[in-house]
Amino acid sequence: MDNNTSSNFIRNIVIEDLESGKHKEIITRFPPEPNGYLHIGHAKSITLNFELAREFKGKTNLRFDDTNPLKEDVEYVESIKEDVQWLGFKWDNLHFASDYFEYMYEKAILLIQKGKAYVDDLSSEEIREYRGSLTQPGKESPYRNRSVKENLELFEAMAKGEYQDGSKVLRAKIDMTSPNMNMRDPVLYRIAHASHHNTGDKWCIYPMYDFAHPLGDAIEGVTHSVCTLEFEDHRPLYNWVIEECETENVPRQYEFARLNLTNTVMSKRKLKQLVDEGIVDSWDDPRMPTISGLRRKGYTPEAIRNFCREIGVARNYSMVDMQMLEHFIRDDLKQKALRTMAILKPLKVVITNYPEGQIEYLPAENNPENPEMGERRIPFSREIYIEQEDFMENPPKKYFRLFPGNEVRLKHAYFIQCNEVIKDDEGNVVEIRCTYDPETKSGTGFTGRKVKGTIHWVEASQAMPAEMRLYEPLILDEDQKEERHFLENINPNSLEVLQGLVEPTMADAKLHDKFQFFRHGYFNVDPKYTTKDKLVFNRIVSLKSSFKLNR
Repeated sequence: MDNNTSSNFIRNIVIEDLESGKHKEIITRFPPEPNGYLHIGHAKSITLNFELAREFKGKTNLRFDDTNPLKEDVEYVESIKEDVQWLGFKWDNLHFASDYFEYMYEKAILLIQKGKAYVDDLSSEEIREYRGSLTQPGKESPYRNRSVKENLELFEAMAKGEYQDGSKVLRAKIDMTSPNMNMRDPVLYRIAHASHHNTGDKWCIYPMYDFAHPLGDAIEGVTHSVCTLEFEDHRPLYNWVIEECETENVPRQYEFARLNLTNTVMSKRKLKQLVDEGIVDSWDDPRMPTISGLRRKGYTPEAIRNFCREIGVARNYSMVDMQMLEHFIRDDLKQKALRTMAILKPLKVVITNYPEGQIEYLPAENNPENPEMGERRIPFSREIYIEQEDFMENPPKKYFRLFPGNEVRLKHAYFIQCNEVIKDDEGNVVEIRCTYDPETKSGTGFTGRKVKGTIHWVEASQAMPAEMRLYEPLILDEDQKEERHFLENINPNSLEVLQGLVEPTMADAKLHDKFQFFRHGYFNVDPKYTTKDKLVFNRIVSLKSSFKLNR
């Protein structure tokens, strides 16, 4: 059994339903509300729904549960479609809950006729007060026993726009003493004089999610309505709607534990707050756990799908370490990413005994783990740049990089020895002067003396300037169950922007191209800020991690 078909309790239910003949075909759906961008938690649900149907030769619909025009936008619809396709999935049918508004209205009429729904004049605050608490039963609304005739007339008047927002709602008539708060006469319809992205101004009453969602499943013939555990208490209402609305198809709801990741938030409301308050620059900010943010940072769909498969599907709450997601992008890119050298904080080096004006081109493998990627030629001359951190004037013990009198290997090039340090008026090191040994050229089989340090570099005259954007976790506090507001845990150092240098081979780099910068990690050409005159790289992930995947 491979990663694509790893066992989980929902998959086992599907197998049983097919073997028993309960269902001849499996139909799943991914039903986002278009009120924000998708995040990595949605990727788990997308992967589960689409791969379940694919494995059993069924179908998966993409359905937008667009029942609240006050919070929804076409921008979100388009971003969700793009994310699902980018992850590598194709829906069989594209639907909107708003396509079914007429059907839902008719079912609401049916509930009123059956005495199962009524128009209530209580305000939202009064409804909340009348609902009671977990320890106290609710109280019946004084409008609960209106006649069927009066309820029909009032509901029709609501639909015609004769009442203001909030003045009336349609509620299910179930049980105000139920231990399940969701069954205490939940609201089915509310008034909202707002233009809808799909239906325009046709409606001024809109169904609530808990009413629209099961009906959408029933209309589409969904067999397994898979959702996260926070909807478990809503399942009795889901079943009530299906039964009382007398739908032809009878879908079943199944719940699994949502994905929780360390050092981030997984709430569209909180993510929207980060965007609205300018804490991040947009929904696709690489610090965001959104699919668009991960894509811009440089994550691949393969890495995200593999991560979603590995974490599995269970009913128990768990917190997944962000390092696990990082493990999968490293694993995916190690065979794909071109190796190259980049300098994040440049320090000039002059090789005093190298011929002035001479440039030679040295061979460098593109990926030692994938020889088929070939090699490139990189320039070398008298002047190069190295990392500032690769030189120390007074180094501690076991520092094997460059310092006065010490010799190191330049990656793909020669041994150099530091002879002189140049400082500015403030005492800052601005230039290192070295000599090189022409006998130590890389690839010539030199077997003489050994050096313990190897450092990377770029040739000065042809190096290309580049902006490097380095990311740390957006949220400092890993324990998201604490009472502190999540904005108090924002990491003020979550983004560091550096002006560095890259090899001239980067001139051909395209948006979203991915590279491994020697010693620095994996980087992605940023699609948002890169221009023809300026390269911008996002660090996807560093090279090393202490995380171990248990298999």
